[in-house]
Amino acid sequence: MLNEFSEVAKTLSNRFIQQWKDDGKQVVGFMCSYVPEEIICAAGLLPFRMRGIGASSTSIADTYFGPVICSFPKCILQLAGEGKYDFLDGIILIPGCDSIRRIDECWRKAAEESHGKFPPFHLYYGVPHKLTDYSLEWFVAETRKLVESLERHFGRKITPEDLTHAIKIYNQGRILLTRLDELRAGENVPISGADATAVIISAGVMPRDAYNRLLEELLQKLSRSTNGMTGKKRLLLAGSIIDDIDLVRLIEASGGIVVADTLCFGSRSYVDLVEEDGDPLVAIARRYLSHKLCPRMFGSYKERLEFMKQRVRQARVDAVILQNIRFCDMHGSENSLYERDLEAMGIPCLKIEREYGPLVEEGRIKMRVDAFMESLNT
Repeated sequence: MLNEFSEVAKTLSNRFIQQWKDDGKQVVGFMCSYVPEEIICAAGLLPFRMRGIGASSTSIADTYFGPVICSFPKCILQLAGEGKYDFLDGIILIPGCDSIRRIDECWRKAAEESHGKFPPFHLYYGVPHKLTDYSLEWFVAETRKLVESLERHFGRKITPEDLTHAIKIYNQGRILLTRLDELRAGENVPISGADATAVIISAGVMPRDAYNRLLEELLQKLSRSTNGMTGKKRLLLAGSIIDDIDLVRLIEASGGIVVADTLCFGSRSYVDLVEEDGDPLVAIARRYLSHKLCPRMFGSYKERLEFMKQRVRQARVDAVILQNIRFCDMHGSENSLYERDLEAMGIPCLKIEREYGPLVEEGRIKMRVDAFMESLNT
């Protein structure tokens, strides 16, 4: 079963998407956890969280983005330019950060010049950078526009009942992933950090009902396991996007085990539920805008620090690895604050700057992690 999650996480497409397309159904891509998957699902579409996995160069992306920019969106643009994302029937873009925001214009220009194709449905979904009464009111209106745009383009009516059903499915997935966290926090850890990362990544690229069934089966198996890992230094991963299970495996090869995270592709995407009472669209908008665990949200560092401290306590973490993709100003700046505040509490931290995808410097990262783990054992 873990092999199935691993296969899904390691490839851009997978058998679930292929079957979905073979059945004549459509897929809508998105690049940020602030896009409400419930609404896409309620329209009878498959929400697909886009990644740059499998990019072997950034030759096309360098033409449109230039060199001094985060390599995560560059790898996505590279794959789009190579036609690897031609299976998408739509895309929802948001101002997650300046680099992600620029995907819109760069992908359009690349498609004009015959580098891949821009999806027939495309929407720029505005997400405020802070939570206030007036920003929530504006975001609810923006979310209604998203619903109307999907209905208009795909010819499907999204009813309150459809939204309520989707909310229940996605909340169930979040609850199951929280149970996975609880198992990882135990004394005998039944799953490696690399395998847990594969399980979590798979949530964004599979039909959620099928994902929930597989995850429930896995949790039953893990809860009965008597072969848990003990005696290793317990690590928390934080910072920029990590959707590369081999990178987590590289970190664990130094003798530790990743038992928790505060990553965008990790716990930040499932720690809070959508309220199941009242207007479902308003509940969805409130949940996503209240999600202040990303440094894109202004004035919420103290809440993010408290969240990390909670994860450290719950998983009994020995040390924290703070990593950021080069030129990621948000995580790069905030990691320095985390390092200051966590080490003042006596929690050892390793801060690493890295590249994403084909540019990852495995040797340098392994050397840094090896030295850090050695320092923990002295």
